[in-house]
Amino acid sequence: MTTYCVHYVYDDRAALRDEVRPRHRQYLRSLLATGDLLASGPWVGVAEPTTTPGGAQEAATPLPVPGAEQPGAMLVLRAEGPAAVAALLDADPFWVEGLVASRTLRAWDPVLGPWG
Repeated sequence: MTTYCVHYVYDDRAALRDEVRPRHRQYLRSLLATGDLLASGPWVGVAEPTTTPGGAQEAATPLPVPGAEQPGAMLVLRAEGPAAVAALLDADPFWVEGLVASRTLRAWDPVLGPWG
């Protein structure tokens, strides 16, 4: 099984998102119970600027991160492949209701920590 990080960027319909959130969280709890989901949670605040190895703030503009200034979330899942992750998340009520403007997934190799 491979571990994947998924970045959700939400659209601007916060009221509908609030209405659907209980079903979204219930669905994610079901994925947690089966071991498919390892962690999930919303981004808090905005992305912070990066620093150089010496600790100084970078002078150059960092590469853009899609959705870095928009509300969204990160999910960590285990699955056989990207298609399996997509299939799991296609049933997420936030996705079904069209509240996720974009979804990016990437394989991740946790070397240290509880999933390493």
